[in-house]
Amino acid sequence: MNILSRLDLTRRACVMGILNVTPDSFSDGGRFFDSKKAVRHSLAMVNDGADIIDVGGESTRPGSRGISAGEELRRVIPVIKALAQRSRVPISIDTMKSEVADEAIRAGATIVNDVSGLKYDNKMASVAAKHDVSLIIMHMRGTPRNMQLSPRYRDTVRDIISDLRLAISKAVKAGVDSRKIVIDPGIGFGKTLRHNLEILNRLEEFKELKAPICIGTSRKSFIGRVLGVEDPGERIIGTVATCVIALMKGARLIRVHEVKEALQAVRMTESVLKSGV
Repeated sequence: MNILSRLDLTRRACVMGILNVTPDSFSDGGRFFDSKKAVRHSLAMVNDGADIIDVGGESTRPGSRGISAGEELRRVIPVIKALAQRSRVPISIDTMKSEVADEAIRAGATIVNDVSGLKYDNKMASVAAKHDVSLIIMHMRGTPRNMQLSPRYRDTVRDIISDLRLAISKAVKAGVDSRKIVIDPGIGFGKTLRHNLEILNRLEEFKELKAPICIGTSRKSFIGRVLGVEDPGERIIGTVATCVIALMKGARLIRVHEVKEALQAVRMTESVLKSGV
């Protein structure tokens, strides 16, 4: 299924609700580790207007260590199956492992969100192609365990665009329909505060890749550093501000924890932008 056609990102921007089925994610680890709580929270995000639910079973916060595919599957599959039965909203599987992506798609997911940019598992693109699902390719330098140790770029945006171009080519060669590819510059994944701000400021340059742009800034530490807010749960206003900036510079998919607030920001921003057409 071409989920991008179903949602029609050319007509309006969409909101992706984050569901972390983990005990250790940076902002809500443990809150939805129980599958029943996870499903209830997913349905609440759907009720708030989420266009997509992004289910992840492995924390990718800076410094985190990976888990086995078996453990990741144990966390996400029951949630995806239950959500697929109770809602028609598209489900995304947030994983770096092709085995997890394959089983998640069989359980009901229709989007693969690979934060490694196809670098962790060489079979990921083939799995997406085999099932003919949409693929979000996110940029990350290094691994979650080491990505924030000393990230460096010659030209932040141009280097990320170059890396994403190679990843897109890899996906297409594996058989992924280019019309089903979304790119994400990877805010906070192997980037300093300056890098993150520069990406948002120059986001329009990513349009040259001719793929819809996804942006994920929700509750991230760079917002906390700018605003002096330590608690991730208190970074909602800063998150909404970055979403508005991203939309004005071309983002079509916004990945957030607070769906209701983000959706209001999306609709308001689009109304203003369309008023000048």
